[in-house]
Amino acid sequence: MVKLYGAPTVSTCTRLVALILKEKNIPYELIQVNMAKSEHKAASFTAIQPFGEVPYIDDDGFILYESRAIARYLIKKYPNQGTPLIPSDPKAQALFEQAASVEVFNFTNFVQPIVFEKVFKPRFGLQPNEERVSELLKTLQEKLDVYEVILSKQKYIAGDFLTLADLFHLPYGTVFYTNGFAEVFDSRPNLARWWKDISNRPAWLAVKDGA
Repeated sequence: MVKLYGAPTVSTCTRLVALILKEKNIPYELIQVNMAKSEHKAASFTAIQPFGEVPYIDDDGFILYESRAIARYLIKKYPNQGTPLIPSDPKAQALFEQAASVEVFNFTNFVQPIVFEKVFKPRFGLQPNEERVSELLKTLQEKLDVYEVILSKQKYIAGDFLTLADLFHLPYGTVFYTNGFAEVFDSRPNLARWWKDISNRPAWLAVKDGA
């Protein structure tokens, strides 16, 4: 059984890995890492994950960290199990990789720092940098206008089939959406349709509040 070491209630990356495990119907054991007690910085942890971050997996002795790498590994190891999230056809796979790059550079690069400023900073009694948020949000709005065009022509980011690239949007996107920014998605009908689709997948509903 795959062992998932992480902190699903506070770590978006842990939730991503749990999501893929659910989508692929892979049994797993969640081993909680108490980040409040800095367990992820302990020598015993950094001996396995040298950056002292979560999550990592132990798959029968095979250790792997970085959530996107873990997701790709699990999908390729179990290609015929659960939801097929990475296509095998070379052209379809290229479109998936294109969509995965779109997610990193045109979505998460802006959503993640907004979430940091507006959600995570206040939890530690810090004031968000509203000027930075405004700048990030302005650029994000422009990027999502392009999403709207793409999604007016196809069902998902890589085409008319769900891929891992769509699911990559869920962890940070959900925190963003549910903390005052729903209108950013909902004001764009095709984006809103796509978001409603992926954010209501049973696998995500099972892990979004903790794996």
